[in-house]
Amino acid sequence: MIRKILAITTIFFISSCAELQQVVDSLPQQTEGILSNADIGSGLRQALDLGIEKQVSKLTQKDGFLTNELVKIVLPEELKKVDKGLRDIGLSKLADEGIKVLNRAAEDAVSTATPIFVDAVKGITFNDAKNILLGGDNAATTYLQNGTSSALYTKFNPVIKNSFAKVGADEIWTNIITKYNNIPFVNKVNPDLTDYTTNEALKGVYTMIAVEEKEIRTNVGSRTTALLQKVFAMQD
Repeated sequence: MIRKILAITTIFFISSCAELQQVVDSLPQQTEGILSNADIGSGLRQALDLGIEKQVSKLTQKDGFLTNELVKIVLPEELKKVDKGLRDIGLSKLADEGIKVLNRAAEDAVSTATPIFVDAVKGITFNDAKNILLGGDNAATTYLQNGTSSALYTKFNPVIKNSFAKVGADEIWTNIITKYNNIPFVNKVNPDLTDYTTNEALKGVYTMIAVEEKEIRTNVGSRTTALLQKVFAMQD
């Protein structure tokens, strides 16, 4: 009788183990090398942070905007006639100074506002992280730009205004506009240079972040952390 009970118990135990193994086998398995969207999002943030650290920081140096053809701030269409008008009456030096101080203001403002861009990157949620990763060379930067440009403009505009005063751009441009408007027979101008320079400086920041993103995507040696290496290996 005892033997029968042991035999039945053994059969039941084996059967239960087999069923338990089936349940375990049916559970989702963590496959080595597969990254979650959270991991991918963290890797993309790292890439954007590197863009700020390595590329945007270049903009804060003297002539960081002025001598970088990717981001140099040139005069808007409305002011090209001002530039020409000044040069026509022998004020080329003043015209050159006007362009220079716009770029100087942008350099100063980006230096002051770098934490704004860092916080913007931290605030990104990549719900479609994998699509961004597998997108174009600047897909993460474009996502950042689309999601933050309006808020960054609001924060950045007063910084630009302060920088105008700091580098003397407001005084120089008041002088430029006054001299131009005193030229006989010209249509007087009154441009909003703070708004224009804010937008151009922001474009410059996004441009330089995109430079680093492309470098990380295309150059394995630029993936300086284990996470960057794992994440961007998925798009190779």
